[in-house]
Amino acid sequence: MHQFEYDLLAVGSGPGGQSAALQAAGLGKRVGLIERKPYIGGVSLQTGTIPSKALREAAWLASRFSARGMRQTSAQGRGNLDSGFLGEAVSRKQRVVENQEALLLKQLMAAGVTLFPGEASFVDPQTLAIHHANGETLRLCADVIVLATGSRQRRPAEIPFDKERILDSSSILKLRRLPGRLLVVGGGVIACELATLFAPLGVDVELVDSHEHLLAYLDEDIQQILENELLDMGVRLHLQTRVDRIAREGDRVSLTSVDGERLEADVLLYALGREPNYSGLKLDNAGLQADDRGWVRINEMHQTAQSHIYIIGDLAGRPSLASTTMDQGRLAANHAFSGPRADTAGLLPMAIYTIPEVSWVGRTERELREQGIDYVVGRARFADTARGQIIGAEHGFMKLLVARTDRHVLGVHIIGELASELVHVGQMAMRLHAGIDDLAGTVFNYPTLAQCYKMAALDCLKQLAD
Repeated sequence: MHQFEYDLLAVGSGPGGQSAALQAAGLGKRVGLIERKPYIGGVSLQTGTIPSKALREAAWLASRFSARGMRQTSAQGRGNLDSGFLGEAVSRKQRVVENQEALLLKQLMAAGVTLFPGEASFVDPQTLAIHHANGETLRLCADVIVLATGSRQRRPAEIPFDKERILDSSSILKLRRLPGRLLVVGGGVIACELATLFAPLGVDVELVDSHEHLLAYLDEDIQQILENELLDMGVRLHLQTRVDRIAREGDRVSLTSVDGERLEADVLLYALGREPNYSGLKLDNAGLQADDRGWVRINEMHQTAQSHIYIIGDLAGRPSLASTTMDQGRLAANHAFSGPRADTAGLLPMAIYTIPEVSWVGRTERELREQGIDYVVGRARFADTARGQIIGAEHGFMKLLVARTDRHVLGVHIIGELASELVHVGQMAMRLHAGIDDLAGTVFNYPTLAQCYKMAALDCLKQLAD
């Protein structure tokens, strides 16, 4: 058994682990990156973020000419795609993953980060044992340890997953043929993203969830538009419906609710939550303990009770986004080694890659009302811009929330094409404490969807003038 000394060890090669490793290496530190899978990039690259977004793009492109607007998705164009399309899309997705993996590996090697394949577990607070598949074990000691092992799909024992008909969010991305009918269990981000991925491809999609609304934490207007979009593309919603039993019956899957309703499909996607992936780490040996729900307490700098051990990414809980995870990795490395930026990120943009996209930054109207803040709302519709007319974005929508007192932007909420890109204009305005007058006075290219900022800002100014 060999032992090595490092300044920082990152466990997990997803966005958080790689970011912490690259940042520490850039500060001149000796860095090791540990990955238990035979590939790097974690769930984000291999089975989650990148694969699902690559397939989403394929679904979007395949459906963009199917309705009245050139890029509009609607039930009118469903059923016109050959099922072989999915196999081609999966192959393209795999090429994207392989290219990203090669790029990441090149970056890590250029930075001098040492890669260690194997399963990590704590020996003591400063030491990790790395168990390789060939039976060899290494011991690695480090001044700083960053845990970035991500999360895994929640897979209750009573759900008969089989990787063929009853699937989770990873296995469904490996389908080679489109099912005729798909049942989606869950109303969260993953469930909604995948429902809107398959529906435009001609699949009959039914979504079952126990809540009254999908993604109820969204701004009320955005949430309602998204639900209407799902209905318009033919998705049947069974809300306030609790699942009693899921079973495979030959080449079909059945779902029975607690109220006795029975639904059948060719394939079922179970997408009800994820859980932190601490298995095998032996946290007790590090003097750490998870709570009853499986989470380890951390502070705002992502330090645990052992100040040299940091937890980032999905292990740290919400928002569990690749973008925030990368920032948390840089934050942890800079804080540990007094780097150039050891402050928290502040405003975080959020995005949900449904069709259409949803993105936001800052507070919702619900939050402003609860906090007793006096505000005005500026609205703009994509269809009222020339670019929106060109691309057929009939239902795209943006709203700005602005404080009546100092005229600063408090929230930006967008649904529609390129929402995840457009939101960054609002994010920068908020970060720089720009007022609504600044957005109203800005000249945007014509024709663009970004003109919605000016339209919504002018709408705010009208109300502020009253």
